[in-house]
Amino acid sequence: MGRHSPDGRRRLLVPALAIGLVLVLGGAAWVTVSVVGRKPGCDQPANVLVTASSDIAPALSLVARGLDLACGSVEVQTREATQAAERLAMSDGSPRPQVWVPDSTLALRRAHQLGAADVPESGASVASSPVVLGVAADVAKGLGWPDRTPTWAEVLAGPGVVPGMPDPAHDAVGALALLGLRDSVKAAPEPSAAYVALLRRFSVNALGAETDLIARLPGSSDGSGTAAVTAFPASENSLLRHNIEDTSSPLVAVYSTAVPTLDYPFAELGGITPKQRPIIDALREALLGGPGADAIAKTGLRAAGGQALRDHTDDPRVAPTGFKATNLPPATTVDELLNQWAGVNLSARVQVLLDVSGSMNAQVPGTSLNRMQLTVEATQKALHLFKPATQLRMLAFSTKLDGDKDYREILPMAPVAQHLAGGALDKLAQLKATADGGTGLYDSVLDTYRTARREWEPGRLNLVIVMTDGRNEDPHSISRPDLLAELAELQDPRRPIPLIGVGVGPDADKPELDQITAATGGQAFVAPDPTKITDVFFGALSRIAGG
Repeated sequence: MGRHSPDGRRRLLVPALAIGLVLVLGGAAWVTVSVVGRKPGCDQPANVLVTASSDIAPALSLVARGLDLACGSVEVQTREATQAAERLAMSDGSPRPQVWVPDSTLALRRAHQLGAADVPESGASVASSPVVLGVAADVAKGLGWPDRTPTWAEVLAGPGVVPGMPDPAHDAVGALALLGLRDSVKAAPEPSAAYVALLRRFSVNALGAETDLIARLPGSSDGSGTAAVTAFPASENSLLRHNIEDTSSPLVAVYSTAVPTLDYPFAELGGITPKQRPIIDALREALLGGPGADAIAKTGLRAAGGQALRDHTDDPRVAPTGFKATNLPPATTVDELLNQWAGVNLSARVQVLLDVSGSMNAQVPGTSLNRMQLTVEATQKALHLFKPATQLRMLAFSTKLDGDKDYREILPMAPVAQHLAGGALDKLAQLKATADGGTGLYDSVLDTYRTARREWEPGRLNLVIVMTDGRNEDPHSISRPDLLAELAELQDPRRPIPLIGVGVGPDADKPELDQITAATGGQAFVAPDPTKITDVFFGALSRIAGG
């Protein structure tokens, strides 16, 4: 919430604790509240600047007004968390806050990653708000509400549900919701594939903020009427505000304990002076004590531990009880989820090499299929998961498959949508492994990679994918050391082309694939059990795509 221009910056004083005013402040942006205490003998008052997310800023202002300051002032400035992280990392000469209270610890991590050395990676939580699926009331009723509250998985499988997503790259709600989406498909036969498919559904209506999604609810007073969404991640706090402000399109909160809450960390930054220290300590202690609980309750936020501080009997669409969610996972896990999201949302240019050597005819135990058939099935399914605008070329490789060449083109470079409309699935279904062909891996990879380098296209994720069940078997090919040297020469950090290696079956040479893919900044994945190739393939795509 609160993504507006700084040109509208205003200075307000918060008077009486009217809930309506607090809610208005909670939705505003660039509001600055000054609280000054100046007793006799105070010649040089110390000023403490606090930057906060718009939903917690009113509570901070109310608590600051209750401080008995002898010689100092507290100024509370609202700023969207991602923008604040970037400004703290830039050190552009603007007044630097001493305290930062973003909506999530993710913002602290982001600022630290951007180079803001004085920003800690964690802080004491002063409030919380669950990340929920905001579901249009009519849709929720169709799923059994209010007699029962559906789960995330049930909502997302519901008929006619149109999902949307606040941009996870810029919004903590969206980033945390990725954990809930992943959890909702954990029981699927192929969880990685189901997760990528789910991300694709959400990416159609991926917008900047919750406010943009609310504006596109069916019946919303300011909706555009296009691509109306009926379910999207939102903070419980923003859902409460929406239901108060717009009764024409109410939202029902659907909870998931797999999604960490917004935790509003109190982060002390560098450069705090001795005169500022007692003011900051008093503010923190008041926030964590009784005055803070009272102020936070009036904003609709919860206590740091998840306890509801207000009775929401006026809005039965939210849960009045305490809520305990999972802890925030390590930064590496969040980064991986964000990379998956980035890969799904970025059109790509992909060269795919499929091994059709004789060993791909080997029967897979426990099935009536061979390795070739299982690999083709995985590739057919993958075509539906690539973005329609993704450009894709597919080649088969073995030894001397096209004259002296070890490879031949199956599908020309064209948009995935065009491939699907043109019968690509049928063409792949007819693909057979050669009876006695070897694995001409090295020459095929090098020539395909050179083509990808020549055809590198900006604004797309450029990839080369090779799927093989063995190791190089062409005695006349380039050597492995020379291949690695050639690949190294083709690298351009400004125009990356990661190579993804997918090994099929127990004979795939993982060390060989590791060396080849590492030379390009890519990664190798192996499915010793070929029946798992689909899951491994989709997992490989989603993990590498955002990198």
